[in-house]
Amino acid sequence: MWNRRAFLKDLAGAAAEVFFVGCALRSAAAKPQNLGGSGSRRRVTVGGRRILTVDIHSHCSIAIDDLLKQGASANSSSGSPSPPKSPLLSSTNVDVRLQQMDEHGIDVQAISINPNYNYGADRELAGRIVQRQNEKIAEICTAHPDRFVGLGTVALQHPDLAAEQMDHAVKKLNMRGFEVDSSVNGEPLSAPKLDPFWAKAEELGILILIHPGGAVGAAPRFPGNGFLDNVIGHPLETTLALSHLIFEGTLDRYPGVKICGAHGGGFLASYLGRSNHCAEFSEACKPVRKKPPSEYFKQQLYCDSIVFTAEGLRHLVAEVGASHVLLGTDFPYDVGFPHMGDSREVDSVLGVPGLSEAEQIAILGGNAAKLLRIAS
Repeated sequence: MWNRRAFLKDLAGAAAEVFFVGCALRSAAAKPQNLGGSGSRRRVTVGGRRILTVDIHSHCSIAIDDLLKQGASANSSSGSPSPPKSPLLSSTNVDVRLQQMDEHGIDVQAISINPNYNYGADRELAGRIVQRQNEKIAEICTAHPDRFVGLGTVALQHPDLAAEQMDHAVKKLNMRGFEVDSSVNGEPLSAPKLDPFWAKAEELGILILIHPGGAVGAAPRFPGNGFLDNVIGHPLETTLALSHLIFEGTLDRYPGVKICGAHGGGFLASYLGRSNHCAEFSEACKPVRKKPPSEYFKQQLYCDSIVFTAEGLRHLVAEVGASHVLLGTDFPYDVGFPHMGDSREVDSVLGVPGLSEAEQIAILGGNAAKLLRIAS
């Protein structure tokens, strides 16, 4: 549980074999930025009141190379290669991460693996990979319960096993949700074979973060300059995933499921009018319950705030509502390689014109605190 008085403690140490990275991170770890003096703590206030801030989108990498050597074809379903090793923020330097959180005004981070999901692993290997990843995340959160909550991982290529892993992770490891890829070995998340996963997510009442591990078939589709696999490919994958879940009826079959689409919900949230139009005029676009796709953003779907401009975030809020936008940063921020995190963090929300104080508080942490069961 989050405890305001615990903010002043000097937290250090965490689980072994853990490295904190961001979504496309390849090289050096981010260096803390000095905001108001060395070691200073930024306390975010809205309307003169200290508020809780929660970052829904923050990565770590768990060392599993020894396990991968024992199995073949365990790479992510996206086909993206494993990111090269780099001198990142290791478990012995978690105090550096906490220092940066302090300086940037982040009270709590929901930490999830760097998205390489190993959906090619067989059942036995997948079980060992997920067990290690979830246990290591849980160790970090247990060591720093006021600063971190965990979003676990599951072996979606084995849906019944994934359901078992979810049950264990929530009930034994105190996971608050799970991060998954946008597809599973080429199959959409709406595939009927994944129903055990969605049924368990609804039963447990936990949040699912859809974060692409890469764009399927990226090499021939996104050649040349522009880092297009990430810049276009990642939000496109999220758009496809959410659209399948809407139009194939998965969200209707499991109305209690809560999903956050990374990177602003992909392109779907900002272009809902087109999906609504098709649903209104074409039988090919009719959701099972015959309601506009935008309605799902009032009930089951959420977006993180990573859209990079004040106008973009203002528009996102106008489309889906402030109650369905969660602060995300894609922490940490790389040096020397294109990384798509937003280092402005809380200022990306505070700088949006026209947001009410209640909307700012909700986006900065109130919404995530409810979904992740963080006491405020």
